[in-house]
Amino acid sequence: MVIKQVELETVCGITSKLPENLLPEVAFAGKSNVGKSSLINALMNRKSYAKTSSQPGKTQTINFYNINQSMYLVDLPGYGYTKIAESEKRKWGVMVENYLHSSKQLKAVFLLIDIRHDPSANDRTMYEWILHQGYEPVVIATKSDKIKRSQLQKQIKAVRTGLHAGAQTKIFPFSALSKQGREEIWDYIDALIQETEGFEREE
Repeated sequence: MVIKQVELETVCGITSKLPENLLPEVAFAGKSNVGKSSLINALMNRKSYAKTSSQPGKTQTINFYNINQSMYLVDLPGYGYTKIAESEKRKWGVMVENYLHSSKQLKAVFLLIDIRHDPSANDRTMYEWILHQGYEPVVIATKSDKIKRSQLQKQIKAVRTGLHAGAQTKIFPFSALSKQGREEIWDYIDALIQETEGFEREE
């Protein structure tokens, strides 16, 4: 994917009306501090367009990034941060559920898991919840540069086992530092939306 244009087009909070986009969308969910903003920046080939923060749970909106006027990367609020009030978590949950139910253009939901650790109870709950919403989660195992290459397949297996994910669940190891996995993720996204009118793969 050649990134020619990136625009943060829409930011939706708890009380915002969700946009009725005409272009295909792919969404990204993950626990706070799993590296979601770093992944989105790497996919967009931008250093700091999606804001990273040392304060987990800071992303409280659904952010729609328009890529090349061809598609959207959708950044969902992080989950699992204990210092956020339960009432706020419930509101975020309703907001995300409303998006998953109402979007007519959503093609896939990517779930980010830290490859260094077994999936948490929150991770498993999110995986099952995405399934319940009618989507087959695509897992991105982040921070792969933090483990030895010889440990990669073992940790991928641990992620799959921890999520109780079947063999059909795709898991992409990814490193924001080395960009390992970036092209594979884009190839997968391209394949999902290549039939959409107006979208063409640029080599």
